[in-house]
Amino acid sequence: MSPDRPVGDLFRRFRERLSTGPEDRGATERENGSRATAAGPGVGRTDAGSRDARLAPHPPRDAAPRRRGKGGGEQLNVPPAEFTSYYGRPVLKPPVWRWDIAAYLFTGGLAAGSSLLAAGGQLTGRPALRRAGRVTALAAVGASTYFLVNDLGRPSRFHHMLRVAKVTSPMSVGTWILSVFGPAAGLAAIAEAAPLLPERGVLGLGRRLLPPAGHTAGVVAAVTAPALATYTGVLLADTAVPSWHEAYPELPAIFAGSALASGAGVGLVAAPCAQAGPARRLAVAGAAMELWGSHRVENRLGLLSEPYTQGTPGKLLRAGRALTAAGVVGALVGRRSRVLSALSGGALIAASVCTRFGIFHGGVASARDPRYTVVPQRERADRRAADQV
Repeated sequence: MSPDRPVGDLFRRFRERLSTGPEDRGATERENGSRATAAGPGVGRTDAGSRDARLAPHPPRDAAPRRRGKGGGEQLNVPPAEFTSYYGRPVLKPPVWRWDIAAYLFTGGLAAGSSLLAAGGQLTGRPALRRAGRVTALAAVGASTYFLVNDLGRPSRFHHMLRVAKVTSPMSVGTWILSVFGPAAGLAAIAEAAPLLPERGVLGLGRRLLPPAGHTAGVVAAVTAPALATYTGVLLADTAVPSWHEAYPELPAIFAGSALASGAGVGLVAAPCAQAGPARRLAVAGAAMELWGSHRVENRLGLLSEPYTQGTPGKLLRAGRALTAAGVVGALVGRRSRVLSALSGGALIAASVCTRFGIFHGGVASARDPRYTVVPQRERADRRAADQV
């Protein structure tokens, strides 16, 4: 160790102090300076010694720390924590889904609600209600398939998802639900064209066979509809997105209520007032479920409720609640008004659009802000630590 280096100089002085007695050590300190007044890198000194030696002041090492506050703890000059991440990147990778997935959420719910409406018209002898529900269900499930395939990028990817059936994967289960619901809804809608076929020949045979086949397909579509309406809520809650994952009890209920309300809206728009009774009852049930679930996600989740109340998601969800309430009131008041029933149905369909897009954008916003990931994790860790004590 070279004596020219600061560390070597300190070691040499330390060795000399060990070889001298207390009297010699005091003389050495007076000659070279004490620990408080000595110069050199790495030497601890007090403020008084620094002034005597004309050196820059350092925090004193021989003074007790000052304690302040009611609890007697040391005052820490630490700035408030900023919930940022490395290079400004989010803690979680935001979903790569685009608007077409939000549209897929809406059209899937519309298809499910419309098929339930059609089944109600079929069982109660309301042909206009049945026809409107079946045609809308086919159009909506066709749009859902387009939006899903468009997000996947290639149609073959949808086919590849049918190679396996994985019960623990909401995406796999949803693919199979859509594959069962789609053909059933299509056959039920095609059956509505049976009266247009000629009575004789091969087409006449189709005219006789299509109605019973359509009834069976309508029942199959109605049985599959609840799963189609709610699996997307399970799919979102199964992700790591904070505001989706924490709302796992409410998202299926919100999506089910939204599906019922949108299906009721189709009936109010397309069916005459005399046949729209089941649509009105469906609107009340769906609105109650949707409003209850929306209220829960905006108030139960604590910090994770913020993305649903601020910015674009908050505006969409507030608009959805207002449109839902207006649609239900109009459906109940306008029992004999064709115009008011149609306006109420349009409001319910628009409310479903706002709700689905609001939930979608709220989850994306929670994934982009690291605060919604870090704070709940710390709170859960604190609760576990408190339970172990």
